[in-house]
Amino acid sequence: MDNDIQSLNKQAEIYSRELEGIISEVHRVIIGQEDVVEKLLLALVADGHVLLEGMPGLAKTLMIKTLSDTIEASFRRIQFTPDLLPADITGTRMYNQHTCSFTTKKGPIFANFILADEINRAPPKVQSALLEAMQERQVTIADESHLLDRPFLVMATQNPIETQGTYELPEAQVDRFMFKVLLDYPTQRQEQEILSMIAGGSIPDIRKTITPSRIIEFQKFNHHIYMDEKISKYITDIVQATRKPEQYGLPVKDFIEYGASPRASIYLALGGKAKAMLSGRGYVIPEDIKSVAGDVLRHRIILTYEAMAEDVTADKLISSILERVPVP
Repeated sequence: MDNDIQSLNKQAEIYSRELEGIISEVHRVIIGQEDVVEKLLLALVADGHVLLEGMPGLAKTLMIKTLSDTIEASFRRIQFTPDLLPADITGTRMYNQHTCSFTTKKGPIFANFILADEINRAPPKVQSALLEAMQERQVTIADESHLLDRPFLVMATQNPIETQGTYELPEAQVDRFMFKVLLDYPTQRQEQEILSMIAGGSIPDIRKTITPSRIIEFQKFNHHIYMDEKISKYITDIVQATRKPEQYGLPVKDFIEYGASPRASIYLALGGKAKAMLSGRGYVIPEDIKSVAGDVLRHRIILTYEAMAEDVTADKLISSILERVPVP
């Protein structure tokens, strides 16, 4: 076992340097937001998707575009609007009068990186057009199923201040996102750096640093990162605490309508492994799980009206759970 761990550590160190190179390249354009950029990369390594929420103007669109620019991969931006149709995303069958036959015209979903910009501006029927692609990595048009290229990452954005003309994402769809990441304003110093770069016209060109096939290697290796049974139990304890908090001595039962789904356990494990790889380790430690717990659980804990009335947020509940659940 020791030899296996050492071998995993050596490979993880190699991959970690390459991942750090991607992060460094992204930060040539993106000032600050270190945690958000890291979570995007962890989701890519873990083969998941990200829901990004933040105020307008915080470079949500630029962030995913910059990340895709560091990889020799295709990128598509889909602006979600109330008049968008599912076929505008997935594609459709078109009749060719010259050949008297139907041909398939693929939509913008057929790319490695998808930016679903302001996803809550489109009605549920359009939002659901993403579900098959996100879960099955394929798209069905008419009676034909088409596999999507790997890697495949959907980053959806929404801002929390606009409710008029928007459609809240159903819980079932939100659950398909590995992370829900919250963006905050940059610090004053960071904003000064942004001003200097943008106003001075000195936005650097992003270099291609890695190939899609290498990203697929990362994703395959991520499954081989060692995770002890104690860590597995720690993960399930955290998730169980969202469903049966009274068993863990947490007086928050009246605040939680529904606890986290089994996808939470899966993504805590995969996210913890990705964090270990980024840290150059071939094994998972409790701190890896803690570092991704907030972003994995935030959108999976459904609060009661009482919690909303008393200003109890999912993040506060998650902090309480992490403090109470025993760390192995």
